[in-house]
Order: sequence, then C-alpha cells, then structure tokens
Amino acid sequence: MRDIQLQTLPAWPAPRPLDCNKGDFGVVAVIGGAPGMVGAALLAARAALMCGAGRVYAGLLDARIGLDPVTPELMVSPAAALPALARPACLVAGPGLGRSAAAKAALLAALPVEHTLLLDADALNLLAADPALRDQVRARSAPTLMTPHPGEAGRLLGSGSAEVQRDRPGAVLALSERYAAVVVLKGAGSLVKAPAGEIWRNRSGNPGMAAPGMGDVLAGIIAALVAQGLAAEAAAVVGVWLHGAAADLAVAEGLGPRGLTATELLPRARRLLNPA
Repeated sequence: MRDIQLQTLPAWPAPRPLDCNKGDFGVVAVIGGAPGMVGAALLAARAALMCGAGRVYAGLLDARIGLDPVTPELMVSPAAALPALARPACLVAGPGLGRSAAAKAALLAALPVEHTLLLDADALNLLAADPALRDQVRARSAPTLMTPHPGEAGRLLGSGSAEVQRDRPGAVLALSERYAAVVVLKGAGSLVKAPAGEIWRNRSGNPGMAAPGMGDVLAGIIAALVAQGLAAEAAAVVGVWLHGAAADLAVAEGLGPRGLTATELLPRARRLLNPA
C-alpha cells in the first residue's frame, strides 16, 4: 500500500500556455439534481469549474432549474438535453440523482458513453440493486471511476458498511476487480485502487470533512482533473489528496473542523492547484 502525499502524487495538470482557450481544458457534465437534491449536482459542477475544467454542464432531473445564480458560468439544462461532450471529457452520474424511474433512465443513458464515467452516490445505489446495470458497467470499454462511501461499498459487494470498514483494503480491491473500475473508497484514509494498480491510501484531510456535500465536491474535483488530461487512476489519487488538503487549509484558516462546509473547500482547492 502506498501513501498519498504531495511528494508521491503520480501526476499534476500541465502548466497552461499563454495561447490557450477553454476548449483546451476539457468538458465535465454532471447528471443528477432530482427535486430536493439539486444542491448536490451543483456542488459537483462548481467544483469541476473551480478546479479548471474548460466547460461544465449541470444536467438536472429537476427541470424547473435553468440557472445556477451563484455560478452562472455553469451551463444548466435538463439531464436528457445534455449535448454530446467533446473530448477530453468526464461524465459524472449520481450527485442528487435519487432512485426514481427517471433517475434509472438517466443512468442507463450515461453508461454507454465513450469517455470516462464517474459513478457516485445514488448511481451506485441503483447499480447495487440491478444486476443488468452492473453487467453494463463491467462491459464498458472507456474508463470507469466509482466513489463509494462504506455504506455504498457494502451494498455493491452484497455486505454492509461494518464489513467494509473491518477490511477496507480488501473491499476496495474486490470492488475494483468486480466492476473493472478505478475505485475510491471514501472515509478517513480514503483508498484508491485501479484494476491493474496498487492500493493508495490518502494522508490528507480531517474530521471537518464529515459534512454534507463533501463527496459531491470530490466527484467534481476528480472529473475536472480527468477533463484536463489526467488518466483515471491519477485523477483519483490527486483528487482525494487535493480534496483533503483543501479541508486542511480551511481548518488552518480557522474554518473548522466543526462547521466546515463543502463549499468552503472550493476556493482552497483552486489555490492549491495554482501554487505561487
């Protein structure tokens, strides 16, 4: 097992040349945001934007929402109306998705995409409940990322969170092998495992991250790194470190750990991606 620290990161987004444009930095689309859960999709999309993705779409199941007034740079549309994504791209499915028939239809539409797919939150719960969906994930030819917390991991493995927590390395290994995916098993000391790679264990982060929306922000960070050219495994490793390091920076500035919010990580992750 290899520790994830700044000095062990396997990659980093390339420096930006003077003569560049937003099309050089990829596309992220987030599918989710059912009624009552729009915030989860917007958090993921905002994280992708603030971590450098060139264009970011929020495809919402709640069709009443057509604008993010806090971040109008996001392109907001109904999930079914998302355009085809230019490469390089990462599609995130799950934040605030829910488990309705519409949610399952949105997930079914996402699984065949020919670019990197990140599955989080209710996308994972829908997979756990449907063998046909699990088969489609395993059959994908493009890279798949999965970011379960212990409860979701237990459902995907047919066990429970207690069993996952008793053997976290065994759980992340089993998930990566079973789903042919790069898996981030979230929690204190998040683990990352690619099908042909070693297990990485994160060393950044603090108890303030036990708060709503943190997983949505992580999904957006990883997706932004993929869109900017990092391979799926490297994006996951760098993403979990950056996520935790942003939380550590926030706490060092007096913003926690008690009461730390996921939104407060965003400008700090951006700062860490742009060292002086």
